[in-house]
Amino acid sequence: MERLELIIDNVRGMLNTTVDISQKMPAGYEASWFEKTWLSMFDGRNELLTFTVIAFLMHEMVYFGRYLPFLACDYIPALRKYKIQENKEVTAAMQWKCLKSLLFSHFVIEGPLMLGFLPVAKLAGIRTTEVPLPGWMEMAVQIAVFFVVEDFWHYWIHRLFHWGPLYRGVHKIHHEFSSPFGMTAEYAHPLETIIFGQGTIGGPVLYCRLVGSVHAVTMFAWIWLRLFQAIDAHSGYDFPWSLHNFMPFWAGADHHDYHHAAFVNNFSSSFRWWDSLFGTDAKYHAHKARLAAKKKLLEAKAQ
Repeated sequence: MERLELIIDNVRGMLNTTVDISQKMPAGYEASWFEKTWLSMFDGRNELLTFTVIAFLMHEMVYFGRYLPFLACDYIPALRKYKIQENKEVTAAMQWKCLKSLLFSHFVIEGPLMLGFLPVAKLAGIRTTEVPLPGWMEMAVQIAVFFVVEDFWHYWIHRLFHWGPLYRGVHKIHHEFSSPFGMTAEYAHPLETIIFGQGTIGGPVLYCRLVGSVHAVTMFAWIWLRLFQAIDAHSGYDFPWSLHNFMPFWAGADHHDYHHAAFVNNFSSSFRWWDSLFGTDAKYHAHKARLAAKKKLLEAKAQ
């Protein structure tokens, strides 16, 4: 109860104040161009509302912008050949159904959650208008930790959502598209959106509590990369240059597409190691072996 009251007081204080960047700049510190640009977005504005607007607009631009190249692949024969379920078409009706659901989720579910995130994040230790901004090495280490934390959370929650009652009542919505396309990454029941989202924000919050402070710039970079990963995994395309071909432990569309096609196995989001460790990729590997044998047989007949 005390923590809730503290959060409410924090929200009230943030809603009634504006940021004065001149008070944030350390004496004698020469800010870089990026730091000046970042700080200028908050200067003279309400920090909570500004942060929320930046987070929401970034999410929308990255989410739909990342999907557009995969959408274009459907109309480019040289790239369409890399579609995993090549006989499955993505119709305009499917895209419209997905888009309507996403717009509802983004504005009614995720938007308000973003508004409530900063007061909690501040209590955890996340910085927003403090300089200097983190260097690339600091950001890379933290984001790597966030990927591992999110993947662990996603694996176990995803397995739980495939338990009968939870699957039928919640997770089945996400599986409406057995041949996923990039925009379906966040097509899900509101409860699923909220619970899986805890893995995305949980990494930075835990890092702040257990290791050290995280800057909002790092947080935004992490969410940017997480969106890229999620949309890629649902893209339905596996290219020769796909990341898993260079990083065997990376999941990618090749890994996740099977989960949508078969409704079993491959519960991880970013990495393959949890599925490998707990044997929840056995059917996937059997499927890949059958495809390889079929391809070899066809090549032998063609000779």
